[in-house]
Amino acid sequence: MSCAHGLVSNESIFSIDASSLAFGPGAVAEAGAQLAALGARRVAVFTDPRVAKLEPLAVVRASLAAANVDFELFEDCHVEPKDVYLTDAVAFAREGRFDGYLSVGGGSAIDTCKLAALYATYPADLLAYVNAPVGEGRAVPGPLPPHVACPTTSGTGSECTGIAVFDLRERNIKTAVASRRLRPTLALVDPTFTKTLPSEVVAASGFDVLCHALESFTARRFDTRARPASPGLRPMSQGQNPWSDLGSREALRLAGTFFVRATLDASDAEARAGLSWAATLAGIAFGNAGVHLPHAMSYAVAGLVRDYRAPGYPDHGPMVPHGVSVIVSAPSVFRATSATGPARHLEAAALLGADVHGAGPEDAGEILGRHIERLMQRTRVPLGLGALGYTGADLDALARGAAVQRRLLDNAPMAVDEARLRELFTGAMRYEGESRS
Repeated sequence: MSCAHGLVSNESIFSIDASSLAFGPGAVAEAGAQLAALGARRVAVFTDPRVAKLEPLAVVRASLAAANVDFELFEDCHVEPKDVYLTDAVAFAREGRFDGYLSVGGGSAIDTCKLAALYATYPADLLAYVNAPVGEGRAVPGPLPPHVACPTTSGTGSECTGIAVFDLRERNIKTAVASRRLRPTLALVDPTFTKTLPSEVVAASGFDVLCHALESFTARRFDTRARPASPGLRPMSQGQNPWSDLGSREALRLAGTFFVRATLDASDAEARAGLSWAATLAGIAFGNAGVHLPHAMSYAVAGLVRDYRAPGYPDHGPMVPHGVSVIVSAPSVFRATSATGPARHLEAAALLGADVHGAGPEDAGEILGRHIERLMQRTRVPLGLGALGYTGADLDALARGAAVQRRLLDNAPMAVDEARLRELFTGAMRYEGESRS
C-alpha cells in the first residue's frame, strides 16, 4: 500500500516548548548556583530602579556571590520599554562580554534582557529581528547565552516565552521579536516577592494573565494551519492545542479564584501565590499557542497614548500598562469571537466564576464579555478606551496600528481586516455594562 501522507495539507502535529522552571518560596535564592551549573562565570543582571532597591535583588546579589559568579548590574530597565531605551541596554551587554544573563523584575525587565542578549550576540539593526511587516522578521541566527529569569510580578509570563515586546516610537506602536531562542533557559518564580506590589500593578498584570489564558484557549486550532515544509518552520505560536489547553484551563480557574482577592488584599498570601502560579501556567500556554486580537489591539492602544498616567506605576510620562491596554478591548473581542466557538467561551466564563446555568451558545459572548467587565469594575481598572483618553477620532489610527500585527491577527479564530478592527475598537470605546445588566 502506498503512503498517502503527502496528500495531507493541514498540520497534524503540535509541539511543546517550555523553559525549565523552579517555582516556590526561595526559588530565586538558587540563581547563582543555577547559573554556575550552566557554565556562566560573568553575568549581566537586568532590573529596574525600583526593584534594584528591594528584596529580590538583594537575594540575587547574595546568591551570585555565594556561587562565586562575577556580575554587573544594569538597573535602567523601563516599564513598557521604548526603542530608545534599548540602545543603552544593548551597549551594556555588548561591552560587558557576558557569558550569562539574569533578569529580575516584571516583563519589561525580562524582555529588555532578552533583547540585549540577542543584539549583543548577533548585532543588527533594531528592526532586523522584529516581526514582519513592521520589521524584517529575520530569524535569530543561533543560540544565545543562558538566561535565568526571575519575575517579580504575576502576569506577563515572559519568563516562559520566546517573545520580547517594546514600543517603536517612530510608528507609535508596540512590536515584538519572537523566537524560540529568546525563551529563558530557566525561570525562577518566588511568589512571595509579589507581596509588595501595589494593587494597581496586581490588577494590570492579572488581566494580562487572564487574557493570555483566554486568547490561547480561543485561538485558531493548530490543525487549521498548513503543514510546514520542515519542522523548523513550525511557528512558535501554533494555535490552540491540547498542551496549551491544559495550562489555559487551570490558569483561568486560578484567576477566577484568586485574582480579585490578590488585587484587593496585599496580605492575602494564598491569593498572590495562586495568581503567580496562574501567570506561570498562562505563560507556558500562550508561549506555545500564541495570543490574538486583544493583544494585537493592545499594541496600538499603548503606542498611541497621549495623556493617560497609570496610578501605582512610576510617572515617566504617559503610559498604559500592558495588562490594561489588553483588557480594555477584550469584552468587545470576545463578544465577537464567541460565534467561532461558543462552548469554549462559555467554559472560559465558567472557569472565571461566571454563572452559565441555562446558557445557550448564543449567550456565550455576552456572558464572557459582561463577566470581564465586572472583574474590571471590582479591581478598579479603566472601563473602555474612553477612560484612557481615546475618542471616536482615534478609531482609524487604532485600527491601522493593530492591522500590522500579523503574527497576532493570523492566530485569531476569525479573519479580521482594518475595517473589522475599527468595529472592535468602536465596541471597546465605552463601557456599556449598565445597559447590559
